[in-house]
Amino acid sequence: MRIGIVCPYKWDRPGGVQYHVRDLADTLRGLGHHVEILTPAEHEASLPAEHVTFAGRTVPIPYNGSMASVQFGPISAARVRRWLREGHFDVVHVHDPAPPSIGLLVLMIAKGPIVATFHAATVRSKFLSAWGPVIRPWLERISGRIAVSDFARRLQVEHLGGDAVVIPNGVHVASFADGPQLAGLERGSGGPTIGFLGRFDEPRKGLPVLLEALPGVLRRHPTARLLIAGRGDPAALRASIPPELGEHVELLGELAEADKAAFLRSVDVYCAPNLLGESFGIILIEALAAGAPIVASDLDAFAAVLEDGEVGVLVRRGDAGALADALAGLLDDPDRRADLSARGREAAWAYDWSVVARRVLAVYETVVPPGGGVVTASEDHAEVAGLPGADVPSRASLRRRVRR
Repeated sequence: MRIGIVCPYKWDRPGGVQYHVRDLADTLRGLGHHVEILTPAEHEASLPAEHVTFAGRTVPIPYNGSMASVQFGPISAARVRRWLREGHFDVVHVHDPAPPSIGLLVLMIAKGPIVATFHAATVRSKFLSAWGPVIRPWLERISGRIAVSDFARRLQVEHLGGDAVVIPNGVHVASFADGPQLAGLERGSGGPTIGFLGRFDEPRKGLPVLLEALPGVLRRHPTARLLIAGRGDPAALRASIPPELGEHVELLGELAEADKAAFLRSVDVYCAPNLLGESFGIILIEALAAGAPIVASDLDAFAAVLEDGEVGVLVRRGDAGALADALAGLLDDPDRRADLSARGREAAWAYDWSVVARRVLAVYETVVPPGGGVVTASEDHAEVAGLPGADVPSRASLRRRVRR
């Protein structure tokens, strides 16, 4: 099968959707399929030499507590048409098609079998409330819909109409389960370690709650250390840490993929104190695969991954006292940590890409007719101009809608 996958987020700015698209494509190729990716990037030279096509640059707008990549207009549309014409795809798979970006352009232009995956999940989306009715005619061209969680499914049902089959994000479980630990930070050696991984200057990731909880942990475990990995301004973070906590907090910076796995294999407990905006929680699956016992906030998406507390500890989000008690309690109990580690490793295999990719393929097979369904590109340039008699909202007007 010839498969075209569309990633609307900058390929050279690492993120969950980019990793999802990359790993899905690699797994599908390993199963014998031909896969091409269309994606924006900050720098075209940063893209792989094969199987990834540059869709142009983007402009960010607020979306789902983070930033979506806006990319619209005739130049981008021309790139989409060329990619579709040259790809001869049996199916095109668009990720997060709702924002005004390359994914929506593909829906406007492509003719043939289209599958879409919805990643975002939030309680209420101002953006989708304003934008959803405008784009619904193009969303109706989607032949098969996937959501990465029940919560992502709920968002698209409420705002965009239609339904979706839930297929979770995938992880290469073996790459997290086996391998070295970080030198000098081996699990079980020295004082106990608590790990945090994420963009630490993004409030919804909850690092301030974890820092507020740390004194409570230290009262019971005076030699404990908090290891922080990820992107952000390290100087600003250090300035926000009280002096009495300084020797107990270590900043590791942004980690390469191999080092991330080693990090998760090294910590005694992994903590995810996130506050909102998480549609799934891929980092939890990675931590489970690495055998790290987990303490996480009780977001619906996290509770689903941790099987309502069966394979990890859940605490009320934003409650620093409860978080401190949970972390200290788990550090007190090596037998419970070992039990959670074993159960977590077993649970992670349900999310291995060997399982997830075949479920995605099953969706492709439901929309591709016998003998193949070659996707073509419409030459109707009016499609990109918006609804009949109307213009697609400008980037400035979209920002105004979001702020209301």
